[in-house]
Amino acid sequence: QLQPVESGGGSVQSGSSLSLSCASSGDPFNSRPVAWFRQAPGKEREFVAAVSGSGTITNYRPSVQGRFTISRDSAKNTVYLQMSRLVAEDTGTYYCAVRVSVSRIFAPMSSNDYDYWGRGTQVTVSS
Repeated sequence: QLQPVESGGGSVQSGSSLSLSCASSGDPFNSRPVAWFRQAPGKEREFVAAVSGSGTITNYRPSVQGRFTISRDSAKNTVYLQMSRLVAEDTGTYYCAVRVSVSRIFAPMSSNDYDYWGRGTQVTVSS
């Protein structure tokens, strides 16, 4: 089975940086798309960033573009989310998701396009 496991969350001040990791417990990611979503208390889950199976195609939500970088290391079977210049609005539980079904969308941005989800890691940004 393919089970994503997130790590790297924490509490930081606005303007600082934080890096998250997503590893697979069980079956490897291989060339499957992987994405990060987040959810703040009382709000809907929202898309953050996605990377294609090859690692060459990425998508970001506008509010994080230029501040966040998603990447993957196939040798380590790990996907990363590097976050910089964090703001309070970035606070939330961050989830890693993997798509196993085949499609022509290389880095999907909809939660409905992902099949396996991690349990999340908390990110808190204080002013």
